[in-house]
Amino acid sequence: MNATHSIFQLVMNASPLVQGLMLVLLLISFASWYTIFHKGALIRKARNQAIAFEREFLGAHNLNNLFQGSLANRHQSGGMERIFVAGMQGFEQMSAQTNDDGKRLDFAQRAMKAGFQRELDALEAHLPFLASVGSVSPYIGLLGTVWGIMNAFMGLSTAEQSTLAAVAPGIAEALIATALGLFAAIPAVLAYNRYVAEVDRIALRYESFIDDFSNALQVSK
Repeated sequence: MNATHSIFQLVMNASPLVQGLMLVLLLISFASWYTIFHKGALIRKARNQAIAFEREFLGAHNLNNLFQGSLANRHQSGGMERIFVAGMQGFEQMSAQTNDDGKRLDFAQRAMKAGFQRELDALEAHLPFLASVGSVSPYIGLLGTVWGIMNAFMGLSTAEQSTLAAVAPGIAEALIATALGLFAAIPAVLAYNRYVAEVDRIALRYESFIDDFSNALQVSK
């Protein structure tokens, strides 16, 4: 009997509770891997869009022309570009109401900060799920292991001979639950730590852009 078939048989012979916990762990693992790939693609896209627009902003000679181009491309724009649009819209809206440069700049900065928070919330979405998977999955697997080992030793009371062979299958099927818990938890923890660091770097890039854009508005206007 090969190892794969043996594991399959152990799972099929496990108690209903342990089987249920294994199913829960598999579903959690699938959801975790989907979140890992999906969130990774979104973060990479946000980083690349920020780098591209930052270069475009630094090379722009006229903020109004850049603003009009961003408006025309707003459905495909990245987070930094949306922050830029929010700032320009806020500045122009306040320009129609007052000639006070300080008030106009302050309103634009508040609009950019609101846009920055929206972008940050979008980048951080679903990251708590990965953290929860990393912290909870090992305990779910441990519950299955404890229950399986308890059943294995309780079975000794009805066994004619108390040997290791009598409890080994029960212990082995119980340990599979722990393995599944670790299989779900380890990638989630690694991905969470990496993505949190990536989001922090993107947030710093956004904040630096807000400062640069504020300075540009102050000089040009």
